[in-house]
Amino acid sequence: MRHIRKEFPGIVANDDITLQVKKGEIHAILGENGAGKSTLMSILFGLYHPDAGEILVNGKPVVINNPNDANELGIGMVHQHFQLVHNFTVTENIILGQEGSFFLDIRKAEQRIKELSARYGLQIDPNARIMDITVGMQQRVEILKMLYRNADVLIFDEPTAVLTPQEIEELIQIMKNLISEGKSIILITHKLQEIKNVAHRCTIIRRGKFIDVIDVATTSKNEMAAKMVGRPVEFKVQKAPAKPEEVILDIQHLKVIGAKKVPAVNDFSLQVRRGEIVGIAGVDGNGQSELVHAISGLLPIMDGSVSLCGNDITKFSIRERNEAGLGVVPEDRQKHGLVLQYSIAENTIIKSYYTSDFQKHGFLRSNEIFSFADKIVKQFDVRSGEGFYSAAKNLSGGNQQKAILGREILLNPELLIAVQPTRGLDVGAIEAIHKELVKHRDSGHAVLLISFELDEIFNLSDRIAVMHGGTLTGIVRPEETSVEEVGLLMAGERKQGGHRDH
Repeated sequence: MRHIRKEFPGIVANDDITLQVKKGEIHAILGENGAGKSTLMSILFGLYHPDAGEILVNGKPVVINNPNDANELGIGMVHQHFQLVHNFTVTENIILGQEGSFFLDIRKAEQRIKELSARYGLQIDPNARIMDITVGMQQRVEILKMLYRNADVLIFDEPTAVLTPQEIEELIQIMKNLISEGKSIILITHKLQEIKNVAHRCTIIRRGKFIDVIDVATTSKNEMAAKMVGRPVEFKVQKAPAKPEEVILDIQHLKVIGAKKVPAVNDFSLQVRRGEIVGIAGVDGNGQSELVHAISGLLPIMDGSVSLCGNDITKFSIRERNEAGLGVVPEDRQKHGLVLQYSIAENTIIKSYYTSDFQKHGFLRSNEIFSFADKIVKQFDVRSGEGFYSAAKNLSGGNQQKAILGREILLNPELLIAVQPTRGLDVGAIEAIHKELVKHRDSGHAVLLISFELDEIFNLSDRIAVMHGGTLTGIVRPEETSVEEVGLLMAGERKQGGHRDH
């Protein structure tokens, strides 16, 4: 890709960017949220057309008008948000758009999918329905879609954002299998350690401009981060020891039924105090989502109780819980965090539009709304072409996340529940968000942090509660424990006295 330029209203997403990828290499693209990485890849995959520049495949200039053109040229893409039909089988999803002749030979397609799955170590059941398989397996279906179409260049857009640590290790092995066959991989990620683990070279872009191409093996993570952000980045959170005070959140013997009609949370008790961050560690799918949904009012509580600031909120409506002092950064930002068709400004007041801060005599107060939205955009560096007038759907995933975080923190809740708060964020944004969470703690509030990144849990938490199978297996302090010990608790080994704080 030579000298690519792409403009949107109010923003130059790609400004004279050149990217060269070799056969048989994993080439990373590194940049902040909104730096233009996904736009560049969308141009390569035919979703956008460049305003200037050219694309060459195997040395020959090509024009890519749509994804079918990209497929014909051997270019495939796994999107950050998977493009799958949930009530279709794996095979039906893979052959969609590639059905061939008038008669559909499902058996033949299944056989080819089995062969590809075995060849690249994907271990996929062609007859499974998408709705019944894990997120990690869904991603493998997306990879199989590309291989089924004979892709030689495979684009992965934030491929590990929704994967467990074990699934990440398996994906890295799959990538190595692919390049050993002569495929080329373009990897968009914010995770510097992943780039160090798998990539050969890395192209760095900042605010739409090309910065450098580096050899990954000879460049440190600190150097990469500084080139990406334009300044040195602190990886370790600077925070004073916690000064916990009275109990803000009190969960007693909680029982919640999950989607499979069995208890997803069972006899779970935990207290979170004012002035502390309590992290919940655990492998994804061990009741964390159901716990948060029960506290925030999205799921009914079958047994036990939840108290917030001394008020029993077990039977409160969602609005009553918010008014009692609850703030939530949800796990799924697009499903539970934003109305994508609304502007940033509208999304910032979605929980508080009816309060006297933002309405008078039933009419919205535009100046106050825009002032609040502008504060969030500036304080949390939410980047978009049209400022707070931009529709939420037009923001990159990381900028959507920063808008939600800004809203929840600036509403100043007594308890902030932050689920995967830095998912999909670059190191500069992660540093800023971690500082905001510590600041919220230090201003006399409580934070309940749920993250599948153990580094984040250890870095931020004053205490760590570990979940396995919907129960509490132990509570530890990060300075007194090891990652290995927490790993054992995550696997279900109980800590003696684990239900009591020490």
